[in-house]
Amino acid sequence: MKNYIKNQIRKSYETKQAIYDNEELLSKIEEVSKLCVRLYKGSNKTILAGNGGSAADAQHIAAELVGRYGFDRPSLPSLSLTTDTSNLTAIGNDYGYDKVFSRQLEGMGQNGDIFIGISTSGNSKNIVNAFEVAKQKGITTVALVGRDGGEMAKIADISLIVPSDSTPRIQESHILIGHIICDIIEKEIFGDGVN
Repeated sequence: MKNYIKNQIRKSYETKQAIYDNEELLSKIEEVSKLCVRLYKGSNKTILAGNGGSAADAQHIAAELVGRYGFDRPSLPSLSLTTDTSNLTAIGNDYGYDKVFSRQLEGMGQNGDIFIGISTSGNSKNIVNAFEVAKQKGITTVALVGRDGGEMAKIADISLIVPSDSTPRIQESHILIGHIICDIIEKEIFGDGVN
């Protein structure tokens, strides 16, 4: 059993090592962070969505921005489209599950916002649909995905693709990337900046 546990930990840090060694991915994480800092220096917001575990990640990242990440500071506007059960069930019932995020984004997204869609496969139809609405509204789209990036990576403005085919390893890395972005935003806006 201990060897199995060690093997799971090893697989996790091997995935993170692959991210660490991927200069293109690191540059894209930096790019997304800078875009978010610029947006927060204006009057826009980040919007996130995902399904299942990725829904939890969307809520987690939004909470770090609205509440706090590393230190006390003013709240930042961030919204997870996965939290309002009345919206989700009404839209799902009336328009279908594929529209649960696009319909919300249509009503709440504004030109200049950033929409981060989270999916391990990159093929979540409801996020693909939301990306299409985002493009119409002038909202920057970020795909936080794994595997080959799927359909989301093909249409997103920026794709952060975790180099793994394992759902648990991808999800662990998604929250790491989310935390890094939150940390940079907080320090660049309220702290001494990031060197």
